[in-house]
Amino acid sequence: MSRLSRRLQDLAARNRAALVTYVMGFDPDRATSQAIFDGLPAAGADIIEFGMPFTDPMADGPAIQFAAGRALEAGGSLKGTLEMVAAFRRTDDATPVVLMGYYNPVYAWGPEQFCADAARAGVDGLIIVDLPPEEADELLPHCRANGIDFIFLTTPTSDEARLPVIVGQASGFVYYVSIAGITGTASASNQAIGDAVARIRRHTSLPVCVGFGIKTAGQAADVARMADGVVVGSAIVAAAADAAKAGADPVEAALSLVRGLAAGVRGARGA
Repeated sequence: MSRLSRRLQDLAARNRAALVTYVMGFDPDRATSQAIFDGLPAAGADIIEFGMPFTDPMADGPAIQFAAGRALEAGGSLKGTLEMVAAFRRTDDATPVVLMGYYNPVYAWGPEQFCADAARAGVDGLIIVDLPPEEADELLPHCRANGIDFIFLTTPTSDEARLPVIVGQASGFVYYVSIAGITGTASASNQAIGDAVARIRRHTSLPVCVGFGIKTAGQAADVARMADGVVVGSAIVAAAADAAKAGADPVEAALSLVRGLAAGVRGARGA
């Protein structure tokens, strides 16, 4: 069983949703990013999505677009991102790490070699935003051969015909993008999220994690009552960036927000 599946099964047995946190590698620099990354589990993150810096993050809103720009200015690269995962693994062998980003850097690396190198570094899963199931054949076999879960995105426009195509190739969990748009902008209603999670569960036994537009502990708690996991990214990235602009500690700002989100998620379903 993968590290990711084991964590999600353990949380389900305890009747608790997972808090899935996203941060961008190398944002605003390698040392600060590593400190945030390393501090996430103690702050309450159950699963970490780690962003691969890319020049054209088309699915992301301003917070993550700016983060990608800062990361690239700081020398961010896919090689460096894997090195940061390996550094994280020197002190944490339990927390699942999912790389999230776009296919171009992976394609340039070479899908077979990349998957082998990612697994060696300690990566547990991949979310490739711009790689739909129909175009994933050159990557998926190498993920499977190296024990890396491939997590596909579903959206409000994924209908009853489309959902089986998406979830049929997925492993680890299914990521439900709760709004039609970019990250960190609008928030979906609880009714819409609940209906969507129920619809996805009719097509798969995989856990369903919900992201896009979740910013507060209250919102995280609401989603944790309906889904198997709550994904928060833009709010954490923005908290660190705002702190840095104000001359405060970006590491503490990011981890403080995560502690609050974790409290919301962990208290969502009662004892």
